Amino acid sequence: MSSKEASVFGDRERSVKLLWRPRQKPTRGPRPGLSVEMIVERAIAIADEEGFPAFSMQRVAGDFGFTTMSLYRYVPGKAELVDLMIDTALGPPPTFDPGLTGWRPRLEFWARAMRHVYDQHPWVSRAVTDDRLMGPNELGWVEMAMQALADSGLTGSEKTDAIRVVSSHVRSWAQYSVDMGSAKHAMTGEQWGMAIATLINDHQDRYPALQEALVSGAFGPAEGSGPEFGLRCVLDGISVRVAEREAKRSA
Repeated sequence: MSSKEASVFGDRERSVKLLWRPRQKPTRGPRPGLSVEMIVERAIAIADEEGFPAFSMQRVAGDFGFTTMSLYRYVPGKAELVDLMIDTALGPPPTFDPGLTGWRPRLEFWARAMRHVYDQHPWVSRAVTDDRLMGPNELGWVEMAMQALADSGLTGSEKTDAIRVVSSHVRSWAQYSVDMGSAKHAMTGEQWGMAIATLINDHQDRYPALQEALVSGAFGPAEGSGPEFGLRCVLDGISVRVAEREAKRSA
């Protein structure tokens, strides 16, 4: 990477160099005492098992029996380590089944695959909201979504906007699940629905619209509710724009 290329990355240059560094092939002989890969692997394990707040440079170093300063020989700081953790946790994107055709089924598959990653690593959905540059795996996920929209007829900017909207929906529901699960005295979704329904029934004179919705099934375990309903609505909205583009081409 030339100095001219590196300059566009600003204070994220160190992260970019680590994220996009050539991966060394394993060599024979004793395993090194410490490496970037080992540090990232341990940091992810801590975040997965105990939550993101439990992760720190000091904690990772302590798990290896090293001082915190020892880690700085491999990773210059916590921000750079988080960038590496995100890209490693995301992993390479899956591939589309050849039989899966059309932009909507493909984008829906992509959204569910992304949600699966967030379920495996709950801290990622919140960590990716920070201002940072993407690594090769994360950019690969964006490439996959862009390929899903290849035959949609949308412009380049409309495709990137569509990807942002879908990913934001998936991420927000993942964060909601994490927050509900970690909240003190957390209720299950069914318990919450029953509690809200009871409050509405007890005070229905104050909330007639909510009472009407409750009678027709609101706040119950309706099939397809929550994130699936939201994903359908988001994809329906993108479909409208796709149809508009198709109409212009046919005119």
